[in-house]
Amino acid sequence: MEYRKLGHSDLEISAITFGAWAAGGWMWGSTDRNEAIEAIKASYDVGVTSIDTAPIYGQGTSEEIVGEAIKDISRDKVQILTKFGMRWDLDKGTLAMKSKNNDGKDIDIYKYAGKESIIFECEQSLKRLGTDYIDLYQIHWPDVTTPIDETFEAVSKLIEQGKVRFAGVCNYDAQQMAEAEKTLKSVSNQIPFSMVNRGIEDETVPYCIENNKSILAYSPLERGLLTGKINSDYKFQDGDHRAGHPHFQPDFINKTNELLNKIKPIADEHNASLGQLVLRWTIERPGITIALAGARN
Repeated sequence: MEYRKLGHSDLEISAITFGAWAAGGWMWGSTDRNEAIEAIKASYDVGVTSIDTAPIYGQGTSEEIVGEAIKDISRDKVQILTKFGMRWDLDKGTLAMKSKNNDGKDIDIYKYAGKESIIFECEQSLKRLGTDYIDLYQIHWPDVTTPIDETFEAVSKLIEQGKVRFAGVCNYDAQQMAEAEKTLKSVSNQIPFSMVNRGIEDETVPYCIENNKSILAYSPLERGLLTGKINSDYKFQDGDHRAGHPHFQPDFINKTNELLNKIKPIADEHNASLGQLVLRWTIERPGITIALAGARN
């Protein structure tokens, strides 16, 4: 496994990082905790030492699973990336979505990154993860209701306290990154990027290259679409968000599979799966430091 430094930091994480959204079950139909734990352990055994999670993934479930999976691993041998700013337990900020938790109960999810909320979220994450520090703490989505300096002053305080090593952002455009930089220097931006979703190459990638910010590409396999295992009559489990996603409608699936058929000979030549080829392509793109790959089993 290749390991790469994030931005200006000395934090090295695995070029393929375990994405633990699906492990939390929420929006993916379901999850088996034991299978998810074993998936993380198996990934670690082959060199995937970095794990990305968030409180909103299963409303704490994903972080708990990550904590259980790494409890017998020396803390300095694993890198924990988690997030803040998506609250399902209070109604401050901007309503992001209406959803259901893993028990089928209706929940309202808000984008909110006020100072006291961030401090609270960090403490809860530390407990669920079973650790006393977080390697990379990322704002999950921009919060237009909170001054950006308030948000990052709170993260700066957590860094001073030793509870967080480095700060990152998610889903920020270049202008938002520049504004945040006035308060605290982040090391990374986690943002969607794949063979069929390359919009960040216009502005965000150039900004990150110029300002030494790492890009953590999430959904590089486009939620499984780029593995070649999805066809136009694929049936999703109840509660799986992909069923209504534009990229999982028959026309887009068929066009994507045409692309995959063209590149499959390259994968075959290297004795690799389509998924492996796509991930390698992703981390070789200019400005892309890390690709997140998720699994539930």
